[in-house]
Amino acid sequence: MPLHRRPAATVSVLLAATLAACTGSSEAPASTESSASTAAVSHIHGLGLDPADNRLYVATHEGVVQVLDDGSARRVSDTADYMAFTVAGAHTFLGSGHPADDGAGHADRGLLRSTDAGRTWKTVSLGGEADFHALEYAHGTVYGYDSTHGLLRVSGDGLEWDDRAELAALDIAVSPDDPDLVLATTERGVARSTDGGRTFAQGARPVLAFVSWAASDAVYGIGLDGGLYLSTDAGSNWKQAGTVPGGRPQDLTAVDAEHVLAATQDGVYASRDGGTTFTERLPVASAPGH
Repeated sequence: MPLHRRPAATVSVLLAATLAACTGSSEAPASTESSASTAAVSHIHGLGLDPADNRLYVATHEGVVQVLDDGSARRVSDTADYMAFTVAGAHTFLGSGHPADDGAGHADRGLLRSTDAGRTWKTVSLGGEADFHALEYAHGTVYGYDSTHGLLRVSGDGLEWDDRAELAALDIAVSPDDPDLVLATTERGVARSTDGGRTFAQGARPVLAFVSWAASDAVYGIGLDGGLYLSTDAGSNWKQAGTVPGGRPQDLTAVDAEHVLAATQDGVYASRDGGTTFTERLPVASAPGH
């Protein structure tokens, strides 16, 4: 049966544990670079590897941070709040969120794009209209969960949008093989759509905060307790693959069937063995209220 939108209060068990109450407004000022030690990272909203150089980028409440293999890190962007983040290609990122505290413009910045690896950002569409809390780029298409209106929106060019199902969700994932197969995390579990997100079945356990579809037979999810789950049958069945250190999850990105990136309240961790072991890539100093 279709999964209809629920008031935000009814999903508080799932969402309040992982979402920061972030506010602000729109266009990004010029790039500001600093070391991670001087730019506190208090809450993470997105993870991704730039295919141009395989460097790790972390979208945070205080801007976009680049993490190098030697453990050094620096903020490469402004200090805006990037609520959603995904890598769309070499040096090309998509995002959403709110401006820095001293920024001007819309509080909800709509769909943002960076073509210089996160240094500068421009609103592409829906400025002042949408606050995406999850973005996926697959099959040449942008899939976004608009938290302002509680619905899935899909665009082939980032300019014109097709509004699809209304639902209360935290994250989405799109099959790498089938553009019509979409998963969403809800308070009842993982909800599944087979028509491109126009309708969703009721969520089924386990209850996961974030999901990421790495390969045809590898979709990963992370629970509120940090448990990492793997499905090899497009999200129908799940088994626990490991546990991510650091407490409550903040984001999850599966690079491939074995390489998983996860952010928790204490740090960003990477696994190259499907979740059996994890290595810290970036510490996080959680701030009150985030």
